[in-house]
Amino acid sequence: MIPYDNLSKVNEPYSLIFQSRFNKFLEKGWYVLGDEVKKFQEDFARYNQMNYCVGVANGLDALILAIWALHLPKGSEIIVPSNTYIASIISIIHAGHKPVLVEPDITTYNIDPTKIEAAITPKTKAIMVVHLYGKCCEMDPILEIADKHGFHIIEDCAQSHGAKYKGRMAGTFGIMSGFSFYPSKSLGALGDAGAVVTNDPVLCEELKMIRNYGSHGKYYNEVVGYNSRLDEVQALFLEIKLPYLDKINEHKRKLASMYLEQLKDDFILPVVHPDYFDVYHIFNIRHPRRDALKEYLLKLNIGTEIHYPVAPNKQKAMAHLLAKSSFPIAEEIHATTLSLPCSSCHSESDIQMVIEALNAF
Repeated sequence: MIPYDNLSKVNEPYSLIFQSRFNKFLEKGWYVLGDEVKKFQEDFARYNQMNYCVGVANGLDALILAIWALHLPKGSEIIVPSNTYIASIISIIHAGHKPVLVEPDITTYNIDPTKIEAAITPKTKAIMVVHLYGKCCEMDPILEIADKHGFHIIEDCAQSHGAKYKGRMAGTFGIMSGFSFYPSKSLGALGDAGAVVTNDPVLCEELKMIRNYGSHGKYYNEVVGYNSRLDEVQALFLEIKLPYLDKINEHKRKLASMYLEQLKDDFILPVVHPDYFDVYHIFNIRHPRRDALKEYLLKLNIGTEIHYPVAPNKQKAMAHLLAKSSFPIAEEIHATTLSLPCSSCHSESDIQMVIEALNAF
């Protein structure tokens, strides 16, 4: 069996050092917002070439807290891609605002900059860009639009750890950027974990308060906050893995290059362009007979996933907000996309077997 992913195998190289450092952590007796979180925040900010990082409980909270910290007028509109993972949209709703969906570019699967201005209204206050699958959005025109209208840019970097656009890291374009460290991410924890990065010291302090009940000091609450603190154990594990993130990305890029070079023309492959340094958190192809292809591969003991099977506007949870909306490009992507094995648990020989199976379909 070639699984889509194998997290046990992915994390095996870090097991012994984690166990050793966990024992020392356990003896220390400081289990919330201690040295492990502080160290990871410093190192992750440095990795992303940013000044500050605030660790939170998960990627969704990272986006919610980032929006809260902006203090936008209640009911503001935030532009977001129509094919994103539902968390991006949920974060806007939970923060008390309205998501306005804009279609993606069918070749990159990221928000289409040429369609943004048509969605702007007097209530628009921000654009949430989502660097989907490990490819950065086309940021130059998006930055121009935001500057022209005075909008904030919030980056959803849940899938783009280490990705770059024109040499600039994902997470460095917006006023704040939210990261997820869900176990399947390229930099994955042992459970839920997330972070917000920013260059703004005022926002950094606000985020630290919000995540901790609105408090800088125990029992003294300055704002109505939330409980969303990065767990010390997760921070410890992430700190161990962080120095290997570039190596993980390079391995995934090598596997992706095999797919790109060898798969036959029947499959719609990710677009490659020199402006983009793609990290292939997800290596997706598209095919009109996606479901039959997935079943065919499963019979050959090859695991795949679908990211994502249902477009956000077709989700039951969005019926009250988006049911009457039509997003044909997003719906086409969701109906045809298939994610192939492309993980640090896979060898080149694994991928060669997947390629041969695909080319025989």
